[in-house]
Amino acid sequence: MADRPSLAGDDPAGYQAAEAASGSQQGRLNGLRAAVLGANDGIVSTAGIVIGVAGATLDPFAILTAGVAGLTAGALSMAVGEYVSVSAQRDTEKALLETERRELAEMPAEELAELAGLYEQKGLDPELALEVARQLHAHDALAAHAETELGINPDELTSPWVAAFSSAVSFTTGSVLPLLAIVLAPVAIKVPVTVAAVVAALVLTGYLSSRAGGTPAGRAIFRNVAGGLLAMAVTYGIGRLVGLGLG
Repeated sequence: MADRPSLAGDDPAGYQAAEAASGSQQGRLNGLRAAVLGANDGIVSTAGIVIGVAGATLDPFAILTAGVAGLTAGALSMAVGEYVSVSAQRDTEKALLETERRELAEMPAEELAELAGLYEQKGLDPELALEVARQLHAHDALAAHAETELGINPDELTSPWVAAFSSAVSFTTGSVLPLLAIVLAPVAIKVPVTVAAVVAALVLTGYLSSRAGGTPAGRAIFRNVAGGLLAMAVTYGIGRLVGLGLG
């Protein structure tokens, strides 16, 4: 097997500087997760709705009505769900930070020993761990405890409003393609055109998510496409059964 190309090429110092300048990856990965989840949910949910309705009837007005209703309800549901969950997370993080502030004010020596112990658990010898803890306490004790003990960055708490808006936008963006595909396609080929459009969209979102996250593209694309095809097959089958039963 051929050797992998060097990450840094001929400039390791430049590579390290660029990596440091990019900052923490956690926020970017959380944003990517929310965007991909919202877009995929919009694609698959709306495609499932309109394909299911098309299984029962090819009436354009019925399909459009169901699709718009699904898009609106889904976008609002995503926004409310993200707002509630992120608000709960943010409230919990604020409570933990407040407790940490009180502990630092009321028992500074014990908190210093606790931080030193955490660094010992990471592999530092006791003397070095204590010195690191002292320097970090002198610089920003709350940030040191929040990041090491709680896994929280006090300066980067997620905004529930941003999360809600981003989820609603990504869901709506994903929903538009299957809705337009099934509404604009000729009656005889509405379903196959929509399936093709959805598969193409899921391939794209899978590829973009893998590129942004640095993971293998094939696996992400396969998950997206397989899940979307399964959802459409199930809803179309149910729509056909309902249509035959009512017919």
